[in-house]
Amino acid sequence: MNESMFARVVGPALQAIRLAAYAALAVSSMAVSSMAAAAAPAARVVALPRAASPESVGLSSERLRRLDRWMEGEIAAGRKSGVVVLIARHGKIAWEKAYGVSDVASRAPLRPDAMFRLFSMTKPITSVALLTLYEQGKFQLTDPLERFIPAFSGAGVYAGADSNGHPLVTPPKRKPTIQDVFRHTAGFAYSAYFENTPVDLAYKAAGIDYQKLDSLDELVSKLSAMPLLYEPGERWVYSWSHDVLAYLVEQLSGQRFDEYCRRTIFEPLGMRDTVFGMPQERANRFPTAYRTDAAGALVAYTREEDVYPHFTTHPFGGVSVASTAEDYLRFAQMLLNGGELNGVRILGPKTVELLGSDNLPPGTSYWAPGMRFGLGVSVLTDAPQAGIVGSKGQFGWPGLASTWFAVDPAQDMVAIVMTQFVPRDVRFDDMFQTLVYQALLEAPTGAASAQQRRP
Repeated sequence: MNESMFARVVGPALQAIRLAAYAALAVSSMAVSSMAAAAAPAARVVALPRAASPESVGLSSERLRRLDRWMEGEIAAGRKSGVVVLIARHGKIAWEKAYGVSDVASRAPLRPDAMFRLFSMTKPITSVALLTLYEQGKFQLTDPLERFIPAFSGAGVYAGADSNGHPLVTPPKRKPTIQDVFRHTAGFAYSAYFENTPVDLAYKAAGIDYQKLDSLDELVSKLSAMPLLYEPGERWVYSWSHDVLAYLVEQLSGQRFDEYCRRTIFEPLGMRDTVFGMPQERANRFPTAYRTDAAGALVAYTREEDVYPHFTTHPFGGVSVASTAEDYLRFAQMLLNGGELNGVRILGPKTVELLGSDNLPPGTSYWAPGMRFGLGVSVLTDAPQAGIVGSKGQFGWPGLASTWFAVDPAQDMVAIVMTQFVPRDVRFDDMFQTLVYQALLEAPTGAASAQQRRP
């Protein structure tokens, strides 16, 4: 992998362990309707309502100034260049601020409408896109993946290597389902972005890499020739799953993934500043992305290292969307409202409930205590076990560049933080969450409030 945001996160490239992959199976297509899926009706863009004051929606201005001071301290200490925060409660924006600069060298102030590389905050959007097709009766979550992508019909589970280094595989106990793909339990790996298993390294050797892949078709063709890392349903492993979901969107809708998202989600919700990649005409709205050197000083990513321009013409389901805090609020508020915003319905309330519920098989462990996983989002199930203040049933997801969002039905609240620091600063996101929740003044009454806003 070339030096890039992704490459630097996983460190210097390791010597690839080349495993012989399965003989490629012919990729056959299921017959799907040539008619495009009906998009939700386009809506006039309605301005997001703003609270008269934080107190009017049950938040303390005085306590939110603690959030101000902490963010200003992070920037003054050189740990972050700039940050945008947005908190909405009871359907109204209660706190929105931009701190710091867009670029350290130029000292250009960061604007609230800056566009951020969302990386994995793309994944919940991909989940919603495919769930709109689920609601059209295109598939069942329990359907085997091979029903719609026959190339996966021969997938076996990695069982080590023989004396020549060739992979040994065994038939899976059961076939991976579409629900497995949503919840990262299908058996896929993630090309050593996070782990260095033999299967991850085989992915790398085969060119399964966001910067090298030309399309979702190429991804599925290569991925289906790889062994599964583990038995489907028995582990949660972060993976290429949402890129497979994006491929399913294309197969079931007859449209390009990015176009389907635009027509079905972005345009209906009024997300005018949400795009794939970094279109040249919007590039000046993107803050510079940073990492730190050995001394802890911020170092800017160069234009050549920035992977996001590639995604402008190469959209993926796991990464590639860019957006503003307010645009992403429209998406998150739609979820909080049970699938609707400003009279435009994207999903039904029960489907949103399913998305934000624990979908992991019993006994399947997740990467963090007190947390479980839904259909593309983490779900807080036990705040004391997670070791952080929050609400049971709160769901959301972060991005590689330290972006994060949470939807809290119990508190009728959405919280979003956007910065561009790689790799993800987990403590930064956790501190933001703590400082948001300590500012709450009301007891939980959110579910009723959110229900009242649903048409």
